[in-house]
Amino acid sequence: MAKVQPRTLSGFMELLPARQVQFDRMAAIIRESFSLYAYTPLDTPLIEASEILLAKGGGETEKQIYRFTKGDSDLSLRFDLTVPLAKYVALNYARLAFPFRRFQIGKVYRGERAQRGRFREFYQADIDVIGDGQLDISNDAEIPAIIYRTFTALGLRRFQIRVNNRKILNGFYTMLGLTAQAGAIMRTVDKLEKIGEKSVRELLTAPEIGLTEDQAAEILKFISIKGCNADVLAALEGYRNRHPMFDEGLDELSAVAKNLAAFGVPETHFVLDLTIARGLDYYTGTVYETTMLDHPEIGSICSGGRYDNLAEYYTDKQLPGVGISIGLTRLFFVLEDQGYLNEQLNTAPADVLILPMTEDMGPAIELATQLRSTALRTQIYGEQKKFKQKMNYADKLGVPFVIFLGDDEIKQNKVSLKNMRTGEQKTLTLTEATIQMIEALGAAGDTPIQDKGE
Repeated sequence: MAKVQPRTLSGFMELLPARQVQFDRMAAIIRESFSLYAYTPLDTPLIEASEILLAKGGGETEKQIYRFTKGDSDLSLRFDLTVPLAKYVALNYARLAFPFRRFQIGKVYRGERAQRGRFREFYQADIDVIGDGQLDISNDAEIPAIIYRTFTALGLRRFQIRVNNRKILNGFYTMLGLTAQAGAIMRTVDKLEKIGEKSVRELLTAPEIGLTEDQAAEILKFISIKGCNADVLAALEGYRNRHPMFDEGLDELSAVAKNLAAFGVPETHFVLDLTIARGLDYYTGTVYETTMLDHPEIGSICSGGRYDNLAEYYTDKQLPGVGISIGLTRLFFVLEDQGYLNEQLNTAPADVLILPMTEDMGPAIELATQLRSTALRTQIYGEQKKFKQKMNYADKLGVPFVIFLGDDEIKQNKVSLKNMRTGEQKTLTLTEATIQMIEALGAAGDTPIQDKGE
């Protein structure tokens, strides 16, 4: 029989066991962080009716979606977690308590060209809070505060959450008489870091947008306002009372900055940045992008913002929300590529491997049961192999400890414990061995990322 050549499709990521453990640990920390702020987990279907996912219709989304038929059903794989959330909230509106706070970690699918670090199947980790009719501005600060705590818990140090408000931008463009072009201007300005100021200026003055050189210069001057957060807010105050939308946006941005500090986010980790627009018209107020300070070329590793009406295509209810999304698969790829993964993390499936040195497996089974009662992950190696092969197995798994259990140990009611990292071997009581293993495993830590930057 002809063999099928095994392969993984382009744009799909498969990990070896040790890396999968690291990925899962990252996901677990994210889940723990989100839960700490009283967000509830949600798991929406991978497959939805196409009319649900394509309610907004058109554009790049429709081109990228994986769409197929099953019988008479027109179905699609979800391309993000936000549209399914919108459907879920609209469908269950009467049964939900608002504000509705949810997080979801799950796979999404986009049929775009596979590139380095860009995938067709990937995990997103989303967190959103949805209001009924209104949603307090304090939520706009809580969301990035959660991201600060999450990334810190993951082991990242040198990152920065960049915050802006689209009302400020829309108000400013209206002051210049550019209301009609505001959306196109923001999408163009959002490309500033990728293509540079000169190219942005050329796009702004090109016929498609049609700004004058003076208008383009005024916009570039405005978005280049820099300094500490207090300085940026002070500079923006100089534009107050020229347009109510601008003033509203400035009040919201000031409140977010104040509340972020109250949430315990140091100013080293968030900055008010007028270049942040988020290219999607989806966002209506606060917007965020998170970057790694030592690798700005990577772009945003986490982004989101405020939207006025989450579920307008499914209900007449006004459901404003604010949320943020981590591209978890991309983030993991970037961290591995840049050498940020903690190679000292215990990725073995067991903390201790028991090697029975007697024909009777009973004592080894009893020992394993006792160790598991202390929360030590324990495996018995029962295969009839040579001693060297058994040790090679332990090495390949990366098991931190091996216990040898022979006749002498059984008679003495002790175990021979070998630390596989130091090579040290001792004969100890079970209590002594257990304490040593727990202490050593605790000292090693479980942070999946090792960011040495200060």
